Amino acid sequence: MKKNILLGLSVLFLISCSTVPISGRKRVNFVSDSKVLPASFAQYKGFLEENNVSTNVKMTTQIKTVGKNISEAVDRFMRANNMTAEANSYKWEFNLIEDKTVNAWCMPGGKVVFYTGIMPICDNEDGVAAVMGHEVAHAFAKHGQERMSQGQMQQIGGLAVALGTSTKDPKTQQIWNTAFGIGSGLGMLKFSRVHEQEADRLGLVFMIMAGYDGAEAAEVWVRMSQKSGGSSQPAILSTHPTNESRIQDLKNYLPTAKKYALTYNTKGSSK
Repeated sequence: MKKNILLGLSVLFLISCSTVPISGRKRVNFVSDSKVLPASFAQYKGFLEENNVSTNVKMTTQIKTVGKNISEAVDRFMRANNMTAEANSYKWEFNLIEDKTVNAWCMPGGKVVFYTGIMPICDNEDGVAAVMGHEVAHAFAKHGQERMSQGQMQQIGGLAVALGTSTKDPKTQQIWNTAFGIGSGLGMLKFSRVHEQEADRLGLVFMIMAGYDGAEAAEVWVRMSQKSGGSSQPAILSTHPTNESRIQDLKNYLPTAKKYALTYNTKGSSK
């Protein structure tokens, strides 16, 4: 039984492995868009019905305009790189919620929410584009689907450990189960940090493709750090990189992002 589970995991890993465009990172995703996207769209609709959509015309217009520009850059990239079917599956939508929470997010399939609380951190249109690019990049790279896949694999791995130690004494079983729980938990946190850095970098490419100033991306995190008073968890226990590491990485990656943006804009141009 244990061998069958391990064999099944190995086969599943191999057939589900793909590459994230631009970053080149290998990912495992066996959750199909046909199952995820309808649920994502329904949840988004329900969220909007239960929360207060902002009536601030100026900020809402900015969110929708920037979102449209960046999503068009992503769409242009996908159609120029043999991803037409995938491009067609996105149903982009951008809304601003009246809430002091400093946050923004994007669901699979391109459903984006900004909270009014993050607007002072964005500070300007380029700042909005930096946050928008980051959130859109999560959907582009299918981070949500990948996390679902990782969660399922974690559950299967836990079952394998339980079966493999079923003949051991209770104390040994507890040691193994605890070790697996801690190890897999930290592993999932690492994947989350990888996703965040990848979204930072991809978002930087997309915002530049859309005509925004990529240098502002690092400044958003400078303001975020100032807002938080510079406090952050140790990186190993955080789902996000530290503010300082994000600022430095965005600055370091900016020249590369500009090169990618120029290449993909040229390749995807119909002019």
